[in-house]
Amino acid sequence: MEDKAAFTWTYFLSQVKSIGIIDVIDILIVAILLYYVYSFIRDRRAGKLAVGVALFVVVMLLSNFLGLSALSFITANFFQVGFVALLVVFQPELRSALEKVGGEPLRSLRNIGESKDPEKSPSPYISEICRAAEDLSESRTGALIVLERTTKLGDIIKTGVTVNADISSFVLKNIFYEGAPLHDGAVIIRGWRVYAAGCFLPLSANENIIKDLGTRHRAGIGMSEESDAVVIIVSEETGNISVAVGGQLKRGFTYNSLKRELENLFILPKEKSVSRFIPHIKKDSR
Repeated sequence: MEDKAAFTWTYFLSQVKSIGIIDVIDILIVAILLYYVYSFIRDRRAGKLAVGVALFVVVMLLSNFLGLSALSFITANFFQVGFVALLVVFQPELRSALEKVGGEPLRSLRNIGESKDPEKSPSPYISEICRAAEDLSESRTGALIVLERTTKLGDIIKTGVTVNADISSFVLKNIFYEGAPLHDGAVIIRGWRVYAAGCFLPLSANENIIKDLGTRHRAGIGMSEESDAVVIIVSEETGNISVAVGGQLKRGFTYNSLKRELENLFILPKEKSVSRFIPHIKKDSR
């Protein structure tokens, strides 16, 4: 018994010693990829679909291991056809993931040689946006303001009217004024200019969004799910100011807290936001 244990220990040590730098790098890359895949699907509809696919794979492996010929035949053939079906079912999630993967290198390339000229700082534009949101909140005027980042929103801009105006609270308030022809749609901010107005945003299909939120909030969340844009929503019913990023909604902003949030997202991207928020997705009570 002792000889067997010694042999096992010796074999284990020999395997550990045979691990090289390339093996370690390989393992780390796979671990990081699996972590990001898990993080991406965890809070999305794809999470439940992924569990179903995993269970199906387990059934297929068990049927092969146990020699269940009929079940093995069915699962093997279904899996071949099902791979194409999975691409169709996961299409929104795959598109979002690829856009975000492609967005990070673009953001890094943009930062290379980026001008530090204080005149081009987004701070004054953020102040104008926050001032407009505060005034719209006080008058309970509904608004949707989309701040474009690395994911280009040309398909969304085409649904509205090109404005291409300087950012000011006066311009934003006039666009969302109830009697204005473009007040029902969303404003797209591109390059720190009011680029388009009256745009239609995709609605979120997330079934876990609380029922209190209306179409305007669903549109803001949907836009943030399909791109890396930052969406500011002002509720017409309550005047509540919310921000949607990455499919998550933060609510209860004031002028100061909204300004800090936007500065954290656009000026200090490496620092985490510390603003208070109310989750829009119901959590399981444990």
